[in-house]
Amino acid sequence: MTGSILVVDDEKGQREILQTILSREGYRITAVPGGKEALARLEEEEFDLLLTDLKMQGMSGMELMEQALAANPRQCVVIMTAHGTIDSAVEAMKKGAFDYLEKPIEREDLLLTLKRAFEHIGLIRENLSLHRKLAETMTVPTIIGEHPKIKEVFRVINKIAPTGSTVLVYGESGTGKELVARAIHDNSLRKDKPFFAINCAAIPDTLIESELFGHEKGSFTGAGSREIGIFEAADGGTVFLDEIGEMNVGMQAKLLRTIQEKEIRRVGGNINVPVDVRIISATNKDLEREIRRGQFREDLFYRLNVIRISLPPLRERGSDIAALADFFVRKYSSAAGIPLKGIARPALKLLLNYGWPGNVRQLESVIERGVLMAESDYIEPEDLPAEIHEEGTTAARLPFEFPVEGISIESLERELIVKAMDRAGWVISKAAPLLGMSYKTLQYRLEKFGIEKP
Repeated sequence: MTGSILVVDDEKGQREILQTILSREGYRITAVPGGKEALARLEEEEFDLLLTDLKMQGMSGMELMEQALAANPRQCVVIMTAHGTIDSAVEAMKKGAFDYLEKPIEREDLLLTLKRAFEHIGLIRENLSLHRKLAETMTVPTIIGEHPKIKEVFRVINKIAPTGSTVLVYGESGTGKELVARAIHDNSLRKDKPFFAINCAAIPDTLIESELFGHEKGSFTGAGSREIGIFEAADGGTVFLDEIGEMNVGMQAKLLRTIQEKEIRRVGGNINVPVDVRIISATNKDLEREIRRGQFREDLFYRLNVIRISLPPLRERGSDIAALADFFVRKYSSAAGIPLKGIARPALKLLLNYGWPGNVRQLESVIERGVLMAESDYIEPEDLPAEIHEEGTTAARLPFEFPVEGISIESLERELIVKAMDRAGWVISKAAPLLGMSYKTLQYRLEKFGIEKP
């Protein structure tokens, strides 16, 4: 085991014991008798971890920790405390300490706590070096992450970008499906040609054909002149069709013909116009299930699904949160002209513990707010919105008293699902984030409970 630790304790015997135990484990140890000496050493050199007693003569461990974190919000601190001061140790953790150890300290507890602390330090450092590593090893600068699932996305993008194959991107709302599409385009032979993105769910069925294929003058009321559509405008480039699962079956047939014949016909026209576009589509729906329901054409699915990329929700790649947050801090502090240094450790702990139903898009929004609300050099917990502070226990947020006779979890779950679906207009992709579920999980629950739209 390697790593540097600054041990602070006003009891000489305790310092010597800790120094002996930890040195034998391979740690590089520096031991000082008080807070002032510790601060002086921290100014001279950087230590991986600060291990300090809570009750000391002169400066207390709490004061030392607060000053150390003020100078370096990413400093990892472990507090040592006697039995009678456990409450103070817990308070120290709320203010940014990684953990605490109760005296007399057992060797096994000490080593286990330090092992976890150094694993945490390694994770944070790995995330913070993400941009440098990506610049050296990847050609997908718009996507941030080192989680294995994201690395697999990078690998697929770099592999298939130079080809002309269609790509289908799966992922919950806010996971970055358009970023993937743009990364494929930017790393393809079409990168100097246009990239167009269209949300199929945001355009009425009566207008989507004209939007994609254009129209001739007089083809419908209001068509005062010929207009070319996205496919014509993107000739030689890439068209990204987001929420492809929302496209009506009739339009699906016309899209299939465009893919097969590589030509379009404007609404109201009688001439086929050749087009050369790469189609990347995205959805948060289970298209295989939509095929079984008759809501999606199987032949179109196989045309779109030549290459499939699945984006994990943010809650499944929590190790990337610190790097993403750091990126957004720099992005929005630069845009606003606010010279922030980063995120304070207590605020970062809140971000790491949150479930992120809105995924990366929600994280970006939270950080943008934090940048604008910050009153110091760092984003503090009070700069984050209220939902980030919630501890996440259902019981703490129940809007009713727990019944004396008990409650059926299954019945409660069913009722919550029905209410969420009702609020979301019976659109699964909108109800899933309200319940903190993935699209597929909610879909399974609906089938399990036999819940159908009234």
